Amino acid sequence: MIGLALWLAFSAQAGAPAVDAAITPAKPLAAPRAAAPMDDTCDEPVLLVASGPARDAARMQAYSRAVAASGLYRQLGGYELTAERPADLLEGGAQVTTIVRFPCRANALAFWNSQVYQGELKALRSDPAAADLSVAIYPEAALRADMVGKVGDNTYSAAFDAKLVPQRPAARR
Repeated sequence: MIGLALWLAFSAQAGAPAVDAAITPAKPLAAPRAAAPMDDTCDEPVLLVASGPARDAARMQAYSRAVAASGLYRQLGGYELTAERPADLLEGGAQVTTIVRFPCRANALAFWNSQVYQGELKALRSDPAAADLSVAIYPEAALRADMVGKVGDNTYSAAFDAKLVPQRPAARR
């Protein structure tokens, strides 16, 4: 059932329109960088990973469809790296696993902290929890020297501005 949910999420994004250059301007692939990155530099891709056992497959399916339909991934340069289900389960039980690549940590956090995600989408899998998820942001590992020239270049050729996504108010401490 979880496989179906992820398949539906991928299918919803597959029919997405092309990136509009007026909204998402292109940038050179090998853009030079200063020694110290500026706050507005978004060129160090990260992976947002959510995984854990599902409790309610139907609600997780609805959640996956809603996240895909929200357009947040598209707006922030995110795209899913995992297929709807594993090709082979080699050890352990089945669980929900989603890996989304974003052009930088700021955009992954803009997705997570957006009003739409926190106010609408997350509620679809919460209270009671539809899955026991762990969610974390990982930096991409550097390509090993022996793989240079053997693996394609995964750089982003467009800029995705996280400031355009409304954020939830900061929590009081």
